[in-house]
Amino acid sequence: MSSDSGFLSLTRAEAEHRASVLAVSSYDVELDLARGPETFSSRTVIRFRSEAARTFVDVKPRALHAVTLDGARIDPTTLDRGRVALDLAAGEHELVVEATMSFRNDGEGLHRSVDPADGLAYVYGMSFMDAAPSIFACFDQPDLKAPYSMSVTAPAEWLVVGNAPAREVGTEGAARRWELGPTEPLATYFVTLVAGPYHHLSTEHDGIRLGLSSRRSLADALDREADELFTLTRQSFDELHRLFEVRYPFGDYHQAFVPEFNAGAMENPGCVTIRDPLLFEGTSASRADRSFRAALVAHEMAHQWFGNIVTPRWWDDLWLNESFAEYAGYRVVADATEYDDAWVHQSYARRVWGITADCRPTTHPVAGNPAEDALSALQNFDGISYARGSNVLRQLATRLGDEAFLGGVREHFALHRFGNATMHDLFASWERAAGGTDLGGFVEDWLLTPEPDVLSLDRSAGVVRRTSSPTHPAERRHLLDVAIHRDGTWSVEPLVLDGPQTPFDAGDAPILLDANETTWAMCPPDAVTMAALPQLAASLPSEQLRATMWNSVRLALFDGAVTPAAVAELLVAAPPVQDTSDGIRGLLPWVIGTALPLAPEGSTARFHAAVTEAAERSDPGSELQLSAFRTSVLTSVDAEALTRWAEGEGLPRGISADADLRWKARRRLAEIGATDRAALDRVLAEAPSGSATVHHARAVASLPTREAKEFAWARATGEVSVPNYEIEAAGIGLWRPDQRELTRPFAEAYFAELPSLISAHQGWVQGVVVEAFFPITHLDDRTVAAALAALEGELPGAVRRRLTDRLDELRRRLGVASTIASGPTV
Repeated sequence: MSSDSGFLSLTRAEAEHRASVLAVSSYDVELDLARGPETFSSRTVIRFRSEAARTFVDVKPRALHAVTLDGARIDPTTLDRGRVALDLAAGEHELVVEATMSFRNDGEGLHRSVDPADGLAYVYGMSFMDAAPSIFACFDQPDLKAPYSMSVTAPAEWLVVGNAPAREVGTEGAARRWELGPTEPLATYFVTLVAGPYHHLSTEHDGIRLGLSSRRSLADALDREADELFTLTRQSFDELHRLFEVRYPFGDYHQAFVPEFNAGAMENPGCVTIRDPLLFEGTSASRADRSFRAALVAHEMAHQWFGNIVTPRWWDDLWLNESFAEYAGYRVVADATEYDDAWVHQSYARRVWGITADCRPTTHPVAGNPAEDALSALQNFDGISYARGSNVLRQLATRLGDEAFLGGVREHFALHRFGNATMHDLFASWERAAGGTDLGGFVEDWLLTPEPDVLSLDRSAGVVRRTSSPTHPAERRHLLDVAIHRDGTWSVEPLVLDGPQTPFDAGDAPILLDANETTWAMCPPDAVTMAALPQLAASLPSEQLRATMWNSVRLALFDGAVTPAAVAELLVAAPPVQDTSDGIRGLLPWVIGTALPLAPEGSTARFHAAVTEAAERSDPGSELQLSAFRTSVLTSVDAEALTRWAEGEGLPRGISADADLRWKARRRLAEIGATDRAALDRVLAEAPSGSATVHHARAVASLPTREAKEFAWARATGEVSVPNYEIEAAGIGLWRPDQRELTRPFAEAYFAELPSLISAHQGWVQGVVVEAFFPITHLDDRTVAAALAALEGELPGAVRRRLTDRLDELRRRLGVASTIASGPTV
């Protein structure tokens, strides 16, 4: 299969054949990063054994200069879509590949970023999935692991960090040479390099040298955050060592905060890369934001065992890496750090992401996905793999008990150390540790059958009904808690659902099913509960139950089980400022971006008044005050007040005028047409930074002018080449529900020019463009028809997936919007 970039995507059959005939002994990689801003040189020596076979090596260069096999030259012009064919005799071999490679700005391969704050350049490697061959030649598949040694030439002022400790070995004019390795055996997708004038801190814990680094312009933020980050790392190492009873084996543990990183982080052994907005430049990071970062730190550390020591044989088991790291990360943070409420924050940040993905037409099993090639495997790297998979593992740990659960994990590490394994290998270890327990039914229902059950209360029949999808029927046993409100108080009681219906007499009491969100299901509030929640929300006895309530309401609106009017009444009565996260999947971004645009006219103004009142009655300096005030800013239409706040003036006592809040005020001014491009450009020029550039892109794209929308569109088409974060920000800013007449031509252009949008980007960013620039605010049959027509054409798999999901979301919002006149009822 060819990818959109012109390279062939490795198929599972090809990988199985190559693994059956090859055993890789070592990689020696030489990189020269000091040649200039566009390219670097790459020389790779691969030593391996083989049977007599015909296969290929993966390499994606700008120019391929030389290929030799055992000293014999192979014509470089035989390079075909990222592959050079090899005719191998049985025995030991040495393959040498010399090439010029391109630096990239899409967060993949060897990404090069210039910091707008000071003009300094930074480089990092992201080899995940199929990007490694754009850095060095390799047999690019997860089950051909080998030790790596690396020699790097870089500008003299640069620091170099990688999978093994870097040693300075000499100078060459204005450049220095570094050597790294050899490492323990690594999969190609873990190989990384971080190089540039990074600010660096280090310490040691339990015999492991710990490091942190960031761009120089973020040095103050790194210095401020270092104590917490090092503390989290120490605590997580101690807890993971206790749980797994296997020492971390990869030497140093460096965490590099890098610019324009696509994912949250990447678990490269010895050198984890993390998106640098998680350094929290400003002063307004909340406990929820910090809890998310803590879980991410622990997640990547858990990967050192699940993924790095034992690696999937093929991409269909990648879910297990992510599901296990997600589960272990939140468990470690909740049990061993100050963030003992981590599961509450997980409910807000991850659960709805996972369940909505599981309800889309593109849903898939957690495990056992065919993933016939690497490109298609990336499409299943989603909320199902993370959130649903981790929930299932949490259920399994509860059902087996820690002795059997952890015993199976420890056996798994011992049996497959530095090798590869499958899901079946792990479950076999769990079954042995549990005394021969058969987990086949659990695997079938929870991991191999997609779509969540719907759990609903039938008051008249006195039962809770369990309904699975007719297209994916399952017989799942749900262990959950029910919160019920009687006699002025909430109580929680256990409930086991063993069949399609289970007796439960709620009378006329409001209830919330799955009160602690321990199972995986849609649990929409019934009419009695939804009508009562505006009066009862304030009396919820725990933050977890509050998160459960909001998740049930969010998912019910998504599924059309409640009306926007009913949701608006609850938002006004109980503004959900307790979720203090500012993350894209958080509750308040959903309120502003999804719920209020669907609600009856005047709902935003009513919500703004309610959230402003919530800010005023909150304690000065509290997180609730910040959360409420931030939301008040983003829903305000008071241009005079917004202008003051953008200047850092007239803020309530307790609110700091950090750059993030000031840019939020400017963005809102842009949305309501109370500023202009020149003013936004001027602010950026006065205080340029990576985060300011992204804020600026979204604010400019949000302006109600044709020129602003063309600014955004030029980034979609690639006419203006900017890094990944700016592209996404421009796409989000382009679509405003109150600017539909202005954006109609761009909605039409999206479908008419879709092939051009696709060809202008590749990899991860291609998917971002397809999603961010989809005209989600155009809730009409014309947009639905255009999307359906586009899906009838030839599209890369990743594009088809994103487009299908956006169409599903559009149809759901269109259906929900039609209920506005129904009033505040379910």
